[in-house]
Amino acid sequence: MLVNYTDQILKQPAARFDFNDPPVDPIELAHELAKAMMEYGGIGLAANQLGYPYRVFAIHANPILVCYNPVIVDKTSASVTLDEACLTFPGLSVMVKRPESIKVRYTEPNGNTVTTKFTGMSARIFQHEYDHLEGLTMLDACNFMERERAKKRWKLLCR
Repeated sequence: MLVNYTDQILKQPAARFDFNDPPVDPIELAHELAKAMMEYGGIGLAANQLGYPYRVFAIHANPILVCYNPVIVDKTSASVTLDEACLTFPGLSVMVKRPESIKVRYTEPNGNTVTTKFTGMSARIFQHEYDHLEGLTMLDACNFMERERAKKRWKLLCR
């Protein structure tokens, strides 16, 4: 079940997942994240959105990617501003400016480390989910005016 948007776990940086002494089975957590993401109709889902305080998220791809301890190694100076939504704030969307291409490193559920590049929508989803692991939401990533408009829309949606 998704945690409420007021839950403090969403506002705190997530802890690094320790593969040497795993707090939960990484394969089982990967399956749980992927399953929940699909059930909620998301294109990404961070572990802290389900109440797990670990640096891991799933991205809807073919196949689904589950990234443990992700790091953004590099990013382009070129950016794109697009509308973003989030399972934490159902029905709400905001315009967010993000680099259009990123180079990342993460560990797969089986312990293999991957370094790769994402562009376009994949880069945006990775960055959105990465923000969750940093204790940030899309409302922290958008500009002040967009955030204020979103807060008003959110109050109307929550009635």
